Amino acid sequence: MYILAFESSCDETSAAVVSANDKSITVLSNIIASQISVHALYGGVVPEIASRAHVEAISNITYEALEKAELELKDIDLIAVTNSPGLIGALLVGVNFAKALAFANNIPLVAVDHIKGHIAANYIEYPDLKPPFVAFVASGGHTSIIKVNSYTDTETIGRTRDDAIGEAFDKVGRIMGLPYPGGKEMDRFASIGDKSFAKFPSGAINDDTLDFSFSGLKTHIVNYLHNASQKGEDISKENVAAAFTKTVCDSVVAKLSQALDRTGLKTLVMAGGVSANSHLRAALCDMCEKKRVKLYMPSLALCGDNGAMIAAQAYHDSKLGEFSGTDLNAYATKVTKRNTFHS
Repeated sequence: MYILAFESSCDETSAAVVSANDKSITVLSNIIASQISVHALYGGVVPEIASRAHVEAISNITYEALEKAELELKDIDLIAVTNSPGLIGALLVGVNFAKALAFANNIPLVAVDHIKGHIAANYIEYPDLKPPFVAFVASGGHTSIIKVNSYTDTETIGRTRDDAIGEAFDKVGRIMGLPYPGGKEMDRFASIGDKSFAKFPSGAINDDTLDFSFSGLKTHIVNYLHNASQKGEDISKENVAAAFTKTVCDSVVAKLSQALDRTGLKTLVMAGGVSANSHLRAALCDMCEKKRVKLYMPSLALCGDNGAMIAAQAYHDSKLGEFSGTDLNAYATKVTKRNTFHS
């Protein structure tokens, strides 16, 4: 089965073509139009600008994806698109483009949950990965611990109650004057700083849930830096980045360790843009080795938003026989039921 998939939930427009069957998912093309240089001017993603950039890019990258895959639209068996969660204006660009393309060419259409898509990135590189397992999805907008019961059935068992991990990294980086996106620079600075420089409050909520709270940690760092500036103290950005990163990693390890113990599962999957963080990857490797848990991590190319991961999830969703019609809509928050019809 050849699948053409679109991802436009935030600030990257992506179109990908994959060849999928029950044994493997092969990426034939995965084109991504990044908006980093545009949003860097504002220190963060501006939703309206993101939406307009998607409109400008989506048609061209579709042609490019098909050309690189050496296929034509008539060869495509399924069209997939992210329809939740994300920035509503950005999502609508992808949804409306995919609907029009599917309707005009009489190709079945599948709506994909963005979070499930991130998890599915691992199915591309690890054909041996099969549910059930625990997944940790971390990005600029999402931080969740998910129990994956099957390829299509997932249960969120832990989440952030405020800021996502990626958002916290970016905001702290911006306060320190690091280039956008701050998360990438924080990773680099943390590698050369002293992680024992200071002790910051944990992002793991001290209760019987598997939830996080990174807003307090972020505010603590911001106040710490402001107070130092007012006193004229020279604070090492490298040390702050290292101590902050260690606190985040320790917080994640604490809750994921609990999640694995409670579920009894012996497989952990990383997903999302923040799963590219080298310190977090190392921390989870250490934890899984100690707990004798198998860890799956996507390559850096598949950590961020991309169409290939959406195609991977769409393959499994399509096997349920639920396809979307022209009334498909986009939703800013996660939805449990979409506009679908059974084949």
